[in-house]
Amino acid sequence: MSEALVRGKIETEMEKRRNTIRPINQRIAKLREESVNIEVKISGERAKLITEFYKKEVGKGKSIPVQRALAFKYLMENVSLPVEDGQLIVGIRGTGVNEVPTYPEINVHSLDDLELLNERENMPYKVDEETKEIYKEEVIPFWKGRAMRDIIFENLPQEWMDAYESGVWTEFMEQRSPGHTAGGDRIFKMGILDIKNEIKRKMQELKPEDPEYYEKMEELKAMDIVADAIVIYAHRYAEKLQSMAKKEKDERRRKELEDMAKICRWVPEHAPRTFWEALQHYWFIHVGVTYETNPWDSFNPGRIDQNLYPFYEKDVKEGRLNRERAKELFQAFWLKFNNQPAVPKVGVTAEESFTYNDFSKLNVGGLTEDGYDGVNELSYLILEVLSEMRTLQLNTAVLISNRNPDRFLIEALKVVGPGFGEPPFFNYDELIVRMLRQGKSLEDARTSGVSGCVESGAFGKEAYILTGYFNLPKILEITLHNGIDPRTGKKVGIETGDVTEFKSFEELWDAFLKQVKYFLDIKMKGNDIIEALYAKYLPVPFLSLWIEDCVKNAKDYNVGGARYNTQYIQVVGLGTLTDSLVSIKYNVFDKKFFKMDEVIKALDNNFKGYELMRQRFLNRTPKFGNDDDYADEIAKRIVDVVVDMIESYPPSPIRKASKRAYFLPTTAHVYFGKVTGATPDGRIAGYPVSEGISPVQGMDRKGIAAVFRSVAKCDWAKTGGALLNQKLTGDLLENEENIKKLAALIRNFFRWGGHHVQFNVVSSEVLKEAQEKPPEFQDLMVRVAGYSDYFVNLPKGLQDEIIKRTEHEEV
Repeated sequence: MSEALVRGKIETEMEKRRNTIRPINQRIAKLREESVNIEVKISGERAKLITEFYKKEVGKGKSIPVQRALAFKYLMENVSLPVEDGQLIVGIRGTGVNEVPTYPEINVHSLDDLELLNERENMPYKVDEETKEIYKEEVIPFWKGRAMRDIIFENLPQEWMDAYESGVWTEFMEQRSPGHTAGGDRIFKMGILDIKNEIKRKMQELKPEDPEYYEKMEELKAMDIVADAIVIYAHRYAEKLQSMAKKEKDERRRKELEDMAKICRWVPEHAPRTFWEALQHYWFIHVGVTYETNPWDSFNPGRIDQNLYPFYEKDVKEGRLNRERAKELFQAFWLKFNNQPAVPKVGVTAEESFTYNDFSKLNVGGLTEDGYDGVNELSYLILEVLSEMRTLQLNTAVLISNRNPDRFLIEALKVVGPGFGEPPFFNYDELIVRMLRQGKSLEDARTSGVSGCVESGAFGKEAYILTGYFNLPKILEITLHNGIDPRTGKKVGIETGDVTEFKSFEELWDAFLKQVKYFLDIKMKGNDIIEALYAKYLPVPFLSLWIEDCVKNAKDYNVGGARYNTQYIQVVGLGTLTDSLVSIKYNVFDKKFFKMDEVIKALDNNFKGYELMRQRFLNRTPKFGNDDDYADEIAKRIVDVVVDMIESYPPSPIRKASKRAYFLPTTAHVYFGKVTGATPDGRIAGYPVSEGISPVQGMDRKGIAAVFRSVAKCDWAKTGGALLNQKLTGDLLENEENIKKLAALIRNFFRWGGHHVQFNVVSSEVLKEAQEKPPEFQDLMVRVAGYSDYFVNLPKGLQDEIIKRTEHEEV
């Protein structure tokens, strides 16, 4: 293709993307402009307030739950009350739009951390001198050694630290608190007064002879304190809005401010009655959860079309609301999420999740609680809002059941067409099977959904906590070197034999599984230690108000109070591991093209001097993702045995949480690639490993249908979720026929047992041009893993990995 044709293609594709951003009115356009363009900065307010509180409270003898509750109350009484000009929903975690608080009781940033965040080229967090001074004089001196991160690293065994430092795994909770939690209908049906009555009744039921009487009573006291605290916060906003109304000269805005003040006096103290109240009610709870701690992810609104539809239907019927006004309110609500970037990270965690995205996810579609089609008018309205807003946050999940109409799937694919990576698609019928397999009731399974990237759980009823990413290709590398990490020369695994002396593939397979089991033993022990530390030192009484059975059990979310409790490991590198094992089986043991010692030498030399071998590995060896049973059977074996291993561990001692597996990477596949040497699939050292359950980048060569058939050979209902990325050419979804073909293919994939798929609809030419000329492509958004992000803000290694993904030209 000539340079002129390429340039024309790029310009056409980018113009098509820009033309999809059409906010419905001037108010939303202004709010969106502010949300998208204001730079992200760190706010020192929360860190200062929480430090003030704890300095006063140390040594006063209060229980930790009550102390945590009083700290939350202190925040709610003293944090700033920003109101964006023209906004219809109030409350924000921080001091203004894109101003991010920190959580020194969990992870205290050093001055060097703050400087790095301030100066880094991609996705900086600007830090002013006042904040640096607060940290230097007050925050760091008090919290150093007291923060959860310090406590965790002090209590983990050396073998855990050795594997962590080698890149065998990462750990979610060394700097963010337990999360990936979603709200359920409890949020929309109950006000604070209802919950306080529930707490009071439970206090009266407790018997002193209960061996946990004291712990339960202290937790209930803490819950009662935080319940009052969020009402204080809402009433402070009511007073501010009333004051603003008195000064407002524009009559329409004055009336809005007065209405907003009335809403803040009603919710969250009482259950919401109208659509507008329901949005504000949820948002106060969201801000409360994210002010209390900094959970992975921020918090999830859950099955939003199901939860909001009764309010919408009633308001429309009674004449308080029309579709246009509902859409405006929802767009204003949408932007509140985008105004709250992710909390800044440090170290390995910054590499595994290099984004401002805080992973809050709206679920639309699926089924109703009684098993009928769950698509309603709000489902379509939310798709419209997603299509028009095109912001980094919110994330979405389109839940597809066989009972949903084809129109819903087609309309969602039309949103995908212009190409910014949203929305992803989930097999809801398979998700219900997964929930039932895990022991959920049918009713709870039907109200389940996905949060974070692809993580499924019982919304409003489950603490399904993620513990860290698990690097399977690295474990193979350690196996090939008999327990040694060749990058560091350190022995981190066990001796499983000299692979050059193995006589069969099964010997290598058995050695690999022994290493996996060894590392899982260490990781599971570490998970339980960390869980116990959070249970002891960092209860979350406010979050516990909204998760079913925490009040009923008089137990905190972090102590096992939820109806269901699960502990997850996130498995990374399935494609790289599969193709590597396939390569050894095919080229060494079956075809005998090479001896094992030759392969090890090639890997240790990063294929320098072994290019012919590497090309055979890359281009003349079966690959996962091409509907080739030779490769796909290895992938199936890996999934089956790894899941079985993980599920064989007993429930955790504190939360009694079952142990389960996700297959997802966020961006950990980039970090894991950096710490993993060359692999037998032909991958060179330092390059990202495969992401999610996707085939190795560029190795799926027979089209989307072949990828779907390969992936569906694995049993994903045994997992908690599995992420599949696919990349389409920029013009593939421009005509109705292709959209219908892709819809039918997705239906088939889900009938075969696939869990999830998401699409990047963008050409490699556009991505390469964006790398060369970043200022011209500031609004280019792409699907990274379980989220979308601005392409030019991503680190180059991740950009290269996205470019290299196979670009499918037809359905």
